[in-house]
Formats: sequence, C-alpha cells, structure tokens
Amino acid sequence: MIEKHRTGAASDSTVRAGGAPRTPAEARGAVRRVLSEQSRVRGCQCPAETLSDALLVASELTTNAMLHGGGITGFDVEVVGRNLYVSVSDRERRRPVALDPVDRHGRHRCGGRGWPIVCRLSRSVRVADLPAGGKRVTAVIALPAESRRPVGRH
Repeated sequence: MIEKHRTGAASDSTVRAGGAPRTPAEARGAVRRVLSEQSRVRGCQCPAETLSDALLVASELTTNAMLHGGGITGFDVEVVGRNLYVSVSDRERRRPVALDPVDRHGRHRCGGRGWPIVCRLSRSVRVADLPAGGKRVTAVIALPAESRRPVGRH
C-alpha cells in the first residue's frame, strides 16, 4: 500500500509503502513503486544509478532477514525529503557483521558481501532492537537533488 503525505514543499513530501514482502523481489517492487510515485509527485525521474542502489539494498536486507534473521517480520520503504528509508525487521537480535573474505585457514568464503554492500551504498545504516525481540535494520539512501528532466520525457 502506498501512502502519500505532504508537509509543505515538494521536498518535504513523504511517500511510503509498508507490509512484509515474502521475497526480495516483492521488496524491490515496493521500492520501485515508492520511487515511481515520488517521481510523479516531484515531476522528475529518479536516476537509474540511485534506483539500482536502492533495489540492491532492499534485496540484501530482505535476503539477510530470510537467511540469518528467522524471516521478515516487518518492512517499510519511504521517501522523506531527499532520502529513501528502507527498513527490514526480523526475529534475530544478533547484529549483521562484515566477515573477512578469507577464513582463518586462508580459504575464500562464499557469500558475506551483502552487509558491506548495504553499508557502502547507504548514507547511513541503523540497527535497533525491537521490544518484542528481533531487530530492525534501516538503511538511508540519498536521493539526488531534483533533476531537470521531467518524468516521461527523454
């Protein structure tokens, strides 16, 4: 579900989607919908690179919740001002960690790249414990200043 709130100027508008996706593809769909609606509200298009970064962050956070967090228990994506907030909750209190690509025996590890990718592509990342157990990871992705290219024009 997409919700829109306007608190003043166009840069202060909020577009939000919530609910728990069952797959990373559903999470990416929610991000696409929110950024598309925000583009329509602002009258400018989200750059492809920013969209790609946001989709990758949503995929990584939801995949991590599914693989390491006992499943997705909550999901929110919203644009506030010039930032996209992607939040994923799961059942596990353990915090994500970045592992060395090589283990203590010198063998290359499979995986372990998702968390560093999320941290690199995000303006900030916050991990908060939830009162009923589990955690909520919120990544903030910077959106560029409004583009001069109107939506639908190339």
